[in-house]
Amino acid sequence: MIERKKELGRDRVSRLVSWGHWFALFNGFLAMIVGVRFLDSVGTPDSWIGWGYLTLSTIGHFSFLAFIVYLVMVFPVTLLLPYSKILRGYAAVVATLSLCILLYDTVIYDDYGLHLSPFVFDIAWEDLNALLQGTSYIVTPIGILILELTAANFLWKRIDKIQKINCGNKVVAFVGICFVSSHLIHIWADAAEVYEITRFDDTYPLSYPATAKTFMESQGVERIASNNSVLPQPTLSYPKSPLQCRITEQPNMLFITVESFRADMLDEHTMPFLYQYGQQNQRFNEHLSGGNTFDSGMFSLLYALQGSYINAEDLNYTSPLFTQQLKQQGYQLGLFGPEADPRPAAIFNDFDAIISPDNESMAETDIISTKRFIKWQQQQNQPWFALVNLKSPENFDTPVGFLGIETVRPNKPLRPAEKVLFNQYRQSLNFIDGQIKSILAKVPADTLVIITGVNGKLFSSNHAESSSNYSPQNVQVPLIISWPGYEKAKDVDYRTSHYGIVPAVMTQLMNCTNPAKEYSAGRSILSPNSETWTYVGNNRMFAIYQQNEITVIDRHGKYRIYNRDYDKRLKKKIGAPELIQVMREGRRLYNN
Repeated sequence: MIERKKELGRDRVSRLVSWGHWFALFNGFLAMIVGVRFLDSVGTPDSWIGWGYLTLSTIGHFSFLAFIVYLVMVFPVTLLLPYSKILRGYAAVVATLSLCILLYDTVIYDDYGLHLSPFVFDIAWEDLNALLQGTSYIVTPIGILILELTAANFLWKRIDKIQKINCGNKVVAFVGICFVSSHLIHIWADAAEVYEITRFDDTYPLSYPATAKTFMESQGVERIASNNSVLPQPTLSYPKSPLQCRITEQPNMLFITVESFRADMLDEHTMPFLYQYGQQNQRFNEHLSGGNTFDSGMFSLLYALQGSYINAEDLNYTSPLFTQQLKQQGYQLGLFGPEADPRPAAIFNDFDAIISPDNESMAETDIISTKRFIKWQQQQNQPWFALVNLKSPENFDTPVGFLGIETVRPNKPLRPAEKVLFNQYRQSLNFIDGQIKSILAKVPADTLVIITGVNGKLFSSNHAESSSNYSPQNVQVPLIISWPGYEKAKDVDYRTSHYGIVPAVMTQLMNCTNPAKEYSAGRSILSPNSETWTYVGNNRMFAIYQQNEITVIDRHGKYRIYNRDYDKRLKKKIGAPELIQVMREGRRLYNN
């Protein structure tokens, strides 16, 4: 008798487990239907290979998520309370909550471009009224719960018939093949740079596709070049409407950008020429780069967009509107500097690239870039725009035999190794000062000259430390402008950023009548901004500069808040209103 009861108990549990698997599969199917809403934000594939990958990924990913929810939330209850009525009701509630969270995540992703996390939830809670409109947030959960209860009862009544069909192993094998295949395809796509596949990397929540890039690079295997010449459909409205610009006087324009150029190091002893030049022209004392690396800094300068757009696929074949307009207006565009592999890939497409050889000494490369620019501009017989990029300070480099300046004590205490780099950095800046002097000595007086840093610099040779540091030393850079026909000597003490340089030039010198918001972040260096924040960084990690604090946020929503000097971490929660504006600005130009 006791054995019979144990056997019946085991059978009941076995039937409940079997029912649970099919119920999880059903919810995986529902999750796939909900998951389609994510494509409204990122757009659908444009080729059969994209559709094939997305189909496999969708089936594998959401089936896997549904099984994980079952395994964690329902399976233990099956063993503890093996009663079908209780389990069916409980499982239906769990499934309803899970699908509602997934639905809410689609709303959050569409509005902010991020998936739910504790950080994003805090922000979304403050913006709940704007996100949830109407009565759908009440009706939808009730409808889902009714559907789940109906499905739970339907499957339970027919579980014996389903078991007799004996197709469970085939279904599991099919889902498993989809899951594994999607990851194998992604490994290939990541190595071959097939953007039609890799652009969906962050589309689904809790999705971490397998990659081969790190392994391949560690083994010395080169990445495979993609032969896909078909351009995907645009996902950005860049610009929002066609630009209306007409350059009348067509002044020559020169941008001199210096990599790793700290604002607090521009003084009369280290860079006497540039310091004096700044005194005679417009000098911006609170200027921030758009990032702490070459890519994000140059992106914010030329595209005038915040770094959250840097990974937009459109921009790999769409050059900055600024350079497009100059080219259309008959300007000759020249790019001078060392070889670069920038993001986005199209950022320099409008330029005639005059690349300096990659010598062992970056200072020697900068000397060659300077000479080539001087020769090039003297040969021009039409309006020109030149971008001269100097890189020596990035490597603390100076040419052999350079005498430089005497060493000094740093204003702030530094570690012994930092003291050495501090003075070597000053030598490099002093060398760059001479190169800038040589360049400007040959430039016509009526040229628009903009001199700035691409990014700041830490006194460290650790790249990982520098790329994750958003202190003022690493992002605050000099900005000096000589405007033809405008007031010369003037100090600007309100905060400005790289995003505001191109809109100022396009409005004042190129006579573009479009509102700046239609083709940029909408800021101009010529007047204070109404926003109380400035975005610095890229789409994976960024900082929000506010009046008295700096908030650093990574792609997983983890954040740290520092004081304005970045030397003390503050124990406080993140402020919602500014972050909501930041998230919306990062989605504003995407097509709906």
